[in-house]
Amino acid sequence: MSDEKYIFSAGAKKNILITFVAGLVLAAIGVVMMNMGGHDPHGAEAAAESGHEAFKWTKRLYANLWINNVFFTGLAAIGIFFIAIQYVAQAGWSVGLKRIPMAMASWLPIGAGLMILVFLFGSHDLFHWTHESLYAENGGDEILKGKAGYFFAPFENGGFPFFYFARMVVFFSVWYILFIQIRKQMLAEDIDGGITSWKKNVTLSAIFLVFFGYSSSVAAWDWVMSIDPHWFSTMFGWYVFASWWVSGLALIAFIAVLLKDKGYLKIVNQNHLHDIGKFIWGFSIFWTYIWFSQFLLIYYANIPEETIYFVERWKSDQYSGYFFLNLILNFFLPFLLLLPRDAKRHSRFLKVVPPIILFGHWIDFYLMVTPGTLKENGGFGLLEIGLIMVYASAFIYTVLHSLAKHPLVAKNHPMMEETLHHHI
Repeated sequence: MSDEKYIFSAGAKKNILITFVAGLVLAAIGVVMMNMGGHDPHGAEAAAESGHEAFKWTKRLYANLWINNVFFTGLAAIGIFFIAIQYVAQAGWSVGLKRIPMAMASWLPIGAGLMILVFLFGSHDLFHWTHESLYAENGGDEILKGKAGYFFAPFENGGFPFFYFARMVVFFSVWYILFIQIRKQMLAEDIDGGITSWKKNVTLSAIFLVFFGYSSSVAAWDWVMSIDPHWFSTMFGWYVFASWWVSGLALIAFIAVLLKDKGYLKIVNQNHLHDIGKFIWGFSIFWTYIWFSQFLLIYYANIPEETIYFVERWKSDQYSGYFFLNLILNFFLPFLLLLPRDAKRHSRFLKVVPPIILFGHWIDFYLMVTPGTLKENGGFGLLEIGLIMVYASAFIYTVLHSLAKHPLVAKNHPMMEETLHHHI
């Protein structure tokens, strides 16, 4: 058990490659259909009549790339966050699971590269505030002029958004540097034993948690909330974090039960699954609490510049179905399916609920991004399905490749005895 190591088989690699290629093909077909008018029911004529710029298929492509970038980057960041929480809390129950989030975090440099590339090439299609004409002295947008320093300082308003871009680079850099240091100590623990590496990781994890607490909220404002630049919510940072966090927990549980089915992670038993199941159940409720609190405050105040955000989603023929599907997938189903004690202790439930949550929170990010970027031209078709398959297969390949490089269990972890005798 102490030398347990995952073997990334040729068959698994082949299946992932097939999924990746199939996703590319579906996405390409989706683009072709959009150009033929299949996914653009309003068309250029309707756009011209309303005085708006004609819809371009590239805008929908960039929107979907951005959704997947933010979603999968969040899963990687939560991998580090989960590990850091365990060290700072001096938790023993999770020793057998910690190599899974460590592998998830390996996506971070890939996610950083994709985020930067999509922003550099697609920022005008994604973010209304990037258009130079909005900052003209005569006319323009007075609200965005007041926010311009947050995006463009120290450069000219409407130019290159240096301050925005610098934040993105700094966040990814610090997250990844701290992750490399934490992983280094986790692997050193396997060789050296003792508590020296463990103590170093407690310190590193505390630093990460403080930085992530601020940077994750600012990243949520930058990467998601600024898509609707006239609207803001003081709860939005927590909202995005909650979506990332419960998605990350679901993925950790899902990978764990799949590994156990293959004969790995013998150290993980029903008690450990029960704990991760309780976290998933509890934080699904937490996400719903944040969602409802944000919604209720805006609904009750009934201020037009605030309510427009929900009107575009709840009252829209294009998005209302996803609005309610979001609540069903992310609250009602996880709440009901994981409510019984036994459901949190058996793998058959933890094979069903996590995929529901992962897709549900992808829909959550879809609702955060698409209405603000595409307006009435949004949809869910072959392009969306294809890009989900492309990103998911690339992400899973990265995770499994990372898992195969190191032992699955931290054999010299100072709390190994606690996890071996963990019972609830």
